[in-house]
Amino acid sequence: MSTANLRDLPLRERKKLRVRQALTDTALRLFTEKGYDATTLDDLCDAVEVSKRTFFRNFPSKEDVALAADSELWSAYLIEVETIDFHASVLTALQGALVTTLTRMDQDWERRFLTARALCDTLPAVQAHSLRYCNDTTQALVDQVGARLSLEGDVRLRLVVEVTVAAWRSAYPGWTATDGTGGRDELIRRLDETFAAVPAAIDLSA
Repeated sequence: MSTANLRDLPLRERKKLRVRQALTDTALRLFTEKGYDATTLDDLCDAVEVSKRTFFRNFPSKEDVALAADSELWSAYLIEVETIDFHASVLTALQGALVTTLTRMDQDWERRFLTARALCDTLPAVQAHSLRYCNDTTQALVDQVGARLSLEGDVRLRLVVEVTVAAWRSAYPGWTATDGTGGRDELIRRLDETFAAVPAAIDLSA
């Protein structure tokens, strides 16, 4: 969420978001400096000066706080998809919504995402949680778009959504491998390049 959008929220909501942000930033710092397994929820809550009850109001688990950047992106994406006009290709519309969502993430989002990916690459528990979250988000997107377009249960829609998610999962690893060189513009360029390769990939033959 941008700083401008944050100012538009009621005071109580701004405070809740600041606590959530503090938990995310502190967790990523502790996981990096101290180690994921060595960092307890007590350590995290003490560092932020909140109770465990407050932590669990924001995140169901350590894995969720580690992957907060992912949930921030996809939660914002699902909201963006609600606003788009599916007047042409559904895949093109979903691609455009993903690019728009990326451009609207706050300035510090890349850092959180890169750290989350590094944790995911080295920790099986976080990686497994990421895969489950990806599956849940994919289903939520299928359900949401299916309801809007009256395509519930249509295999074509599921394929389009799966291609959208696969394009994202194919695009970002090359960017994270360079530690985010080129910033968000480079990430979006890689994403556009991946989507552009979809037709040729579908027609690929040995």
